[in-house]
Amino acid sequence: MTTDSDGNFPTERAGRFRWTICALLFFAITINYVDRQVLGVLKPLLETELGWNEIDYANIVFWFQAAYAASLLCFGRVLDMIGTRMGFAIAVTAWSLAAVAHAGATSVVQFAIARFALGLGEAGAFPAAIKAVSEWFPRKERALAAGIFNAGSNVGALLTPIIIPFIVMAWGWRAAFIITGLSGFIWLAIWLLVYRQPEAHPRVNAAELAVINSDPEDPSGKAGWGVVLRKRETWAFLLGKFLTDPVWWLFLFWLPDFFAKTYGLNLKTFGPPLVAVYLLADVGSVGGGWLSSRLMKAGWSVNRARKMTMLLCAVCVTPISFAVFADNLLVAVAIIGLAAAAHQGWSANLYTLVSDVFPKRAVATVVGVGSAGGAVGGMFIAKFAGWTLETTGSYVPLLLFAGGTYLVALAVIHTLTPRLAPVTLPVEAPR
Repeated sequence: MTTDSDGNFPTERAGRFRWTICALLFFAITINYVDRQVLGVLKPLLETELGWNEIDYANIVFWFQAAYAASLLCFGRVLDMIGTRMGFAIAVTAWSLAAVAHAGATSVVQFAIARFALGLGEAGAFPAAIKAVSEWFPRKERALAAGIFNAGSNVGALLTPIIIPFIVMAWGWRAAFIITGLSGFIWLAIWLLVYRQPEAHPRVNAAELAVINSDPEDPSGKAGWGVVLRKRETWAFLLGKFLTDPVWWLFLFWLPDFFAKTYGLNLKTFGPPLVAVYLLADVGSVGGGWLSSRLMKAGWSVNRARKMTMLLCAVCVTPISFAVFADNLLVAVAIIGLAAAAHQGWSANLYTLVSDVFPKRAVATVVGVGSAGGAVGGMFIAKFAGWTLETTGSYVPLLLFAGGTYLVALAVIHTLTPRLAPVTLPVEAPR
């Protein structure tokens, strides 16, 4: 821990500028999800205007997922090499340009190309955010910080069905892609002005820096793919993402369609149900991070606190299997909202497992590799959803998968990492 020149601990009150950084991460994820969600909200309209079927839409989503997965493998490593500040800036620039490019698309192939480009850029957001949290927060605060920025995904998802109908009715669907895409450049300017490492930031006082650096110092070590893929902890995170991320992709890209086809809603009317679902998801995101952090402060081990919170979340998702049989819209929204909240609480803790066990220099690489696994799972769910809906018109198989996959994922994670012990990486050779 940092001390003054006499060897005493600083007596000034610790600042809270690290939470300003957390707020910046929150807004980045919000914009990321708005740009990602626009297509899902416009799905019923674009199917009518452009003549898409379920297979066409699934193929467009598939290519986003493919680019997202491929880019994640590279972006995590890039972030570890060039740093969080510039890495995040490159990601936001890339995805914002791609979001605007959707406005010029007229065919399935053109939308797939724009979607592919969007996936390449958006893949950098979560690895960069997790790396920023590992740089700015001590271990005991990371789950809460991750929960807060992860709540941006829900805010973005709930803002989209509110703002997109107004934009479409005023200026058409192409303007929806342009306006939302340009918002990323506003955030980018603020990020470049504000973000620095804690040790070099003028707004961080000695007491806050001591809090940030209160964990034992990480030993130096290599963090390449070959190194992290030999660790069971990497596979625990990767398989957890592979099994559960598809459920969130299902919400993002097919929930508006579910409400439209099951309850007869449209672009003007499915906004309130979607907002309710994602508001509940926001509560789950912050609540999941808060709960595990609270349990740790009460004396629970990191292992017990994280996994008990994830078990609670996994159980809360299971009723979604029956959402399609709900007698009315309100019951369906409650069931799906509970599942969305549980997913986000799960996700906040799953992401934090990486910074719990890996040294900082490996965090972005592991998150990138694991998140690529989640995107590959999203590729499978896109194809499965398109085939299922085109051939049967039923959401039952999709919701049955969603209801059971979290418990399976937790069992896999616990089998691979029964104690969440810190990972030791090879020591770098002297230069």
